[in-house]
Amino acid sequence: MTVEHAREALNIEAKGIYAVRDALGQEFVQAVDLIMACPPSRLIITGIGKSGLVGQKMAATFNSTGTPSCFLHPVEAMHGDLGMVGANDVVLAISYSGETTELNRLLASLKERAVPVIAMTGNIRSSLAEQAAVVLSVAVPMEACPLGLAPTASTTATLALGDALAVALLRRRRFRAEDFRRNHPGGSLGERLKVAVREVMLTGDKVPMVSETAAFDEAIAELNRKNLGAVLINSASGELRGIITDGDLRRYLLNNLLPGKLRKAGADLAGIMTRTPVSIGPDLMAADALSLMQEKDITVLAVLDGRGSVLGILHLHDLLGKGEFRFLI
Repeated sequence: MTVEHAREALNIEAKGIYAVRDALGQEFVQAVDLIMACPPSRLIITGIGKSGLVGQKMAATFNSTGTPSCFLHPVEAMHGDLGMVGANDVVLAISYSGETTELNRLLASLKERAVPVIAMTGNIRSSLAEQAAVVLSVAVPMEACPLGLAPTASTTATLALGDALAVALLRRRRFRAEDFRRNHPGGSLGERLKVAVREVMLTGDKVPMVSETAAFDEAIAELNRKNLGAVLINSASGELRGIITDGDLRRYLLNNLLPGKLRKAGADLAGIMTRTPVSIGPDLMAADALSLMQEKDITVLAVLDGRGSVLGILHLHDLLGKGEFRFLI
């Protein structure tokens, strides 16, 4: 029953996200407008308990996607940290019940400073909602906790709505990959994003490649020699005709080489290779190559120029390197 219980919990959390999605309306646009209308400003996120932990993650996401943000603990705010809130800042206050005592005390002080508040709450008629300029509902049908006590579906839905807000702001700001890279100068993610394909692809003799007129055993020998799990099939003029991968070879052997014919001669490469294989240009980023590999579930990309001629080959290992590249997104 353990797996069934897990699936049930995930289904409940998914329904919670759908409920928040379906409740979205003009107030979401108002929240985006409010944050965009006060530059230079920061988005100050506050909450306590599980809501506070969700708020800390939101602040990190907003910062990395172009919306300056910081987390303010409601209790610490009442003991001096309130000084971090500037006149042009906007506060995003998170409380599912909307009746958190420590948070509502802070909101009273913010009101005196005329700081606009966006509320994320499961109770749009709560004290928090009454003090907010904009109210975003994070109400969910039920918690995944069978006792209905531990915040589960509600925190997941709140986190998802925070991501949706970050993405909406990212699009409004026309935030680009280059901007994201500048916010990650020291991390492996930043390194992955700033490297062009031409900087990590294999070229020259390192590229496993044979002519489309080559014999079957020549192609297999080249595939084995270069040990990249694939060999490119080229025309006499240098244009890519196809690719033979280890998988293509296994399928061919299973389908064509019967007992007594293991040395079958004259196997046609055109009948084995995958035509018009997935490829990439040399000036795209390594991040684009990695995304394409993940999307197509492949480990090798041919790198072509504008005429379709082979410039090199890119293997997943070339992206992962010696720890420089990681799947972080």
